[in-house]
Amino acid sequence: MTATKYMIGVDVGGTFTDAFMVSSTGSAYSAKAPSTPPDFARGVLAALEELAAGAQVSLDGLLDATTHICHGTTSTLNALVTGDVAKVGFITTKGHRDAIYIMNMEGRHLGLSPEQVQDFVHTGKPEPLLPKHLVREVTERVDSAGHVVVPIDLEETRQAVSELLAEGVEGIAVSLLWSFLEPSHERAIRDVIHELAPDVVVGLSSEVSPRIREFARNTTTIMNTQVSQTLGNYARPLESELRRRGLGGPLLIMQGSGGGVTAAEAPRQAINTVGSVLTGGVVGAARLARELGHRNVIATDVGGTTFLVGLVVDGETVFSRSMVLNRHPVNTTMVRVQAIGSGGGAISWVDDGGNLHVGPRSAGARPGPACYGDGGTEPTNTDANLLLGILHPDRFLGGRKALRPELAARAVRDSVAAPLGLSVEDGAAAIFAVQNGQTADLVTKMVLETGHDPRDFVIYAFGGSGPVHCHAYGADLGVQEIVVPLGPTASAFSAYGLAGSDLTATAELSDPAAYPVAAERINTNFERLERQARDELERQGIEFAEITTWREIDIRYTLQIAEVATSVADGTLDADDLGRIVAEFESTYARLFGEGSGFSGAGYQFITYRVFAAGRLPVTAKLPQIAPAHSDKPHDALREHRLVHLDPSTGYRPTAIYDYQQLRAGHLIEGPAVVEAPTTTVVVGGGQLGRVDQLGNISIREANGGTQR
Repeated sequence: MTATKYMIGVDVGGTFTDAFMVSSTGSAYSAKAPSTPPDFARGVLAALEELAAGAQVSLDGLLDATTHICHGTTSTLNALVTGDVAKVGFITTKGHRDAIYIMNMEGRHLGLSPEQVQDFVHTGKPEPLLPKHLVREVTERVDSAGHVVVPIDLEETRQAVSELLAEGVEGIAVSLLWSFLEPSHERAIRDVIHELAPDVVVGLSSEVSPRIREFARNTTTIMNTQVSQTLGNYARPLESELRRRGLGGPLLIMQGSGGGVTAAEAPRQAINTVGSVLTGGVVGAARLARELGHRNVIATDVGGTTFLVGLVVDGETVFSRSMVLNRHPVNTTMVRVQAIGSGGGAISWVDDGGNLHVGPRSAGARPGPACYGDGGTEPTNTDANLLLGILHPDRFLGGRKALRPELAARAVRDSVAAPLGLSVEDGAAAIFAVQNGQTADLVTKMVLETGHDPRDFVIYAFGGSGPVHCHAYGADLGVQEIVVPLGPTASAFSAYGLAGSDLTATAELSDPAAYPVAAERINTNFERLERQARDELERQGIEFAEITTWREIDIRYTLQIAEVATSVADGTLDADDLGRIVAEFESTYARLFGEGSGFSGAGYQFITYRVFAAGRLPVTAKLPQIAPAHSDKPHDALREHRLVHLDPSTGYRPTAIYDYQQLRAGHLIEGPAVVEAPTTTVVVGGGQLGRVDQLGNISIREANGGTQR
């Protein structure tokens, strides 16, 4: 008899750490534990303990039977946001020391709203990543064709490295001109550094960010070097502890691109993990969409701290090729996610003009919402939901956390209701309305920015608070359907996405040229990148069921700056294929920027080539099905009727409350209704109908069978 094997995903949020486990026999379990900043590893172990208890095995026994754990971590993002990073030196080409201070004029606008950009009197460039005394220049030069014009001066290099080491740097970032075409000089500098200081972390732009444009390449390489040690210091002890407890398979760290990499390899490309904790839900949405037959999905995650939105279009996750962090550009491919501070712990407040705001500050894991009774005094979305009757004070988190309505009422009264001249109940309703409005606004913005119509999509709503609010923001958007993933995934949906993730590698290279480009040149670039991506996967030391690759080129119209990632077919390309690539570019450009916005008469430029590789693990995550209902009437699941406020036009009204654990596939829930699950609460709005599917999810549509309003 084959022994049971497990796959585990762990998602560390600002408030809770979620874990999900699926077995080779088809059983699945989820768990939720408070996050434990600054030592998040304790929360990870607590969540794993809960999983083991659910499976009725010891933690050591569970880990021994685990094929892998995929972990989304905030360690690199938190380090960069707070500035708690390693002391790093920087070496660049002589004459280019000030590039990271001049900031290519991007420093005037990156990361700012249009209003802030226009207010140039009160805005300026961000603080540079490094002080000037930690930057050194070396004599060398490579031209735009990748030819060495001036050989590197190794004596000067040795002196520069010695001076930086004397400054006490823990790492050295190296970014030379045109190094992505000819990396030999950067590698020579690394040899010198390792000769003088073998333990110092080294980051080379030709490996970290082999893209054209000096400023972004520099900042990406510097940031990667700053957090490489941070990630290693987090991942290595956690992996050691898991190994001590019996973990036989690898600990994988999720990358922002939606796939894992082994904990041993992750520090080399630490910058790629910055978005790791944001991507699990979108990856999970893409996987569940394949099971449910949905092609276009808006993934919405309302956690304790943030509201996150990602997209699946035509069955594929939507990516971005760069991001802005602390107003500095970062070259990293990641699942495209937008976020606002509007989670369950988002704090509500009234400004001097009498305007109500929700977030972005959060009560976090400590002290948490006022109703937790752990010292919080400011009102949050969770406090409002409790006062509106949506949450039951004795059934939160399956009864594991008792809520105190009187503390929630005091917080809402003092900070919202009294300043606005409202009753406590109306103050809570106002918080609920603002939360729903700003979440709908963010979803609309993201979908429209990618050239799509929300009415062509299904919403997946997850996270602890997502199922509470999705009935409202889904109706505002007019989507076809709202799906609340429940069953074993419940509010650990992001962890479900992590558990079944592939291992991924991305290889890219800028080789700018005007079209038409010789097919041989393009084929050579892709062959090189595919070898590089496959080699990186094989270096993980894991046996894969299969490895797949796909390709793209960043293309732009000549003299324009908007590059568009354009998909490229597999295989050897010829002139006809290149024509099809250009046609694909023009089609994508028109969808993104509007029909007729491109100017083909200007010509085209092929800029950056990119290959993605995914290694599929032998064991896949398959969700178990639930028992079918004998009737579509969920009488046995009805707990009670209580007064719940969901709509200002009706106020508090008797509302059916259902026990999710008593629901079966095929049950229909007429709104308004509330479904109480062990780790979340689902609201079905008035005029809506919820249906339980074969996986235990609740699908919400308008009761008349049409799309949402």
